[in-house]
Amino acid sequence: MIKLEIGGNTVDIPFDGKTILGIGAALALVVGGLTSFYQVEAEEEAVVMRFGKYIKTEQPGLRFKIPFGVDTVEPIAVRRQLKQEFGFATSGATNQSQWAGPREQEQEKQMVTGDLNAALVEWVIQYRIDDPTLYLFNVRNADETLRDASESVMREVVGDRTVDEVITIGRQEIESECLAKLQDLANKYEMGININQVQLKNVNPPLPVQSSFNEVNQAQQEREKSINVANGQYNREVPKASGEAEKEISEAEGYATERINEAEGDATRFNALYTEYQKAPDVTKRRIYLETLQEVIPQLGKKIIIDEDAKQILPLLQLGAESGNGGGAKKATK
Repeated sequence: MIKLEIGGNTVDIPFDGKTILGIGAALALVVGGLTSFYQVEAEEEAVVMRFGKYIKTEQPGLRFKIPFGVDTVEPIAVRRQLKQEFGFATSGATNQSQWAGPREQEQEKQMVTGDLNAALVEWVIQYRIDDPTLYLFNVRNADETLRDASESVMREVVGDRTVDEVITIGRQEIESECLAKLQDLANKYEMGININQVQLKNVNPPLPVQSSFNEVNQAQQEREKSINVANGQYNREVPKASGEAEKEISEAEGYATERINEAEGDATRFNALYTEYQKAPDVTKRRIYLETLQEVIPQLGKKIIIDEDAKQILPLLQLGAESGNGGGAKKATK
């Protein structure tokens, strides 16, 4: 018997095998009810395993499973972009394998370039889980394997280039090559992971030589700036000079064409006159003479025409009127 005191009263409850069985059954029902349902979030897919063996993959929503540990569920964030950081760490990470410890970070970013110079390389990879089944079962701890593969690929690519390429001009090429090689490794290992991006962050020489390297880098930037300014000036002046040269050439060609056309026209006119002259020499000669006088005489100003046999011309001239104007008489003979 079990005595319970309720409200100052003592109650005797019989305790036997049936009671224990009833309590156990009630507890089993409660536990079974609580462990029979699970929720798959919108960004996840759930891998369901029965006694550790893969059964199925469930989509988002409220789902049922066999309770008491018979079915276990592993939610995988397949619709979330994950990332891993190398050589540094960002606080507040949701991915447990996003970064390593401080000691590992220092080791990760220390690399040797192809020309045997040291460089400190920090980078980030972004990826998604495409196949939850491959991600869970094909590789032990796929996230850590991915970190190792990424570091191996980055060291290989950096080791094929000079320190100047790694720090300055070769960054984009390094990112593209690392992305391709890392994806090939993920496919080869059947990790169920798709690599979206490899991005270099801070790439610097070792601390003892950073100041000297920065001075060299600044000098190179100033050199590039001067070259760009000179190229800009060249691109302005050369087309301008070329345009002016083309203009002068076009004007000269136009003038030459005009002179040739005028000369050909004069020659044609002369040949036409000569043809008419051969037909009627006297008439043509007289016509040319009259046309010439018609052009010349208006340019002579005031004129008097008299007979060449005249003896007394003074009475005919108004010398007084002319002298007042400072003019004189002109004698034209025929």
